[in-house]
Amino acid sequence: MTRPTAHTHRRSSGHTLKLGAVRIGFVVGGRLAPRQTVDRAARLFATPFASSRSRARAAKPDGEMQRHALQIGGESIVTYVWGDPVTQPYALLVHGWSSFGLRYLPWVAKLRALGYAVVAFDQPGHGESSGHLCTLPDCIDTIREVGKHYGDAALAIGHSMGGAALTLAQCETWHAHKLVVIAPAADIEAAAHRFFRFVRLGAHLHEPFMHWYEQRTGIPPRDLAAHHSLPRLGQPGLVVHDLDDREVPWEEGERYARYWSGARLLTTQGLGHHKILDAPEVIQAALAFLRGECVGNRVVASPNLPFGLA
Repeated sequence: MTRPTAHTHRRSSGHTLKLGAVRIGFVVGGRLAPRQTVDRAARLFATPFASSRSRARAAKPDGEMQRHALQIGGESIVTYVWGDPVTQPYALLVHGWSSFGLRYLPWVAKLRALGYAVVAFDQPGHGESSGHLCTLPDCIDTIREVGKHYGDAALAIGHSMGGAALTLAQCETWHAHKLVVIAPAADIEAAAHRFFRFVRLGAHLHEPFMHWYEQRTGIPPRDLAAHHSLPRLGQPGLVVHDLDDREVPWEEGERYARYWSGARLLTTQGLGHHKILDAPEVIQAALAFLRGECVGNRVVASPNLPFGLA
């Protein structure tokens, strides 16, 4: 086991002090300046971590990759392309919150070996793309526009919030023929309440926070819950979720499989929320699903489960 160093202790202590200051600021601000505090909290919730950009710059793609930029919603969206999506069936890869498109590098060679062209991209405010704030509807719109540029996808894979945005992005003007969602977030309101607990945002500010989100996006957060849209999905899907996921509970992945008639649920354990994306066993399971093999389990709805029958 690696022993913690003095540098590790200093870094951990610094992070704890910063988090403590943020929490105190929200507690005090919630009483003295509630409107400004809501705005600050909402903007923090919609601001990707700076590490998204630094990790994207540090990634080392192979020489085959082509880098492009698309103008979408007033932002420059960077795409990463392997092969020719115009002449080959292509796989669209959608990253999660505060991540980046090249996070999928471990998948690329295996998808190329199956004959797919591959398209990844950075969401607004992430990686090499421009922008500062990013919401779930922003992600949905960006997926649709990137997808329309390259045409309907043979396959699309989404992780975390990217999985939520990917399923919500399926529409008449763009869709993927098969979907794989890994640790997908099912409920933006639930995610917001986890954020409230983390930063200690007062209960009296929760409703104004949701109002801010609706005003910015034009969509009530409750309408973005996965169980509203999943029954409309007609394509086959694989949902992969880990029992030890501390960021998006396994129950949210189970909800996907329960409401999506064409989906099966593959449950892992010990991978958490991040390692699951490039775990060899997860990649192999997804490839087996693409080959038409039976992967995971069908989840049958019950009136005794949350949200009722699918």
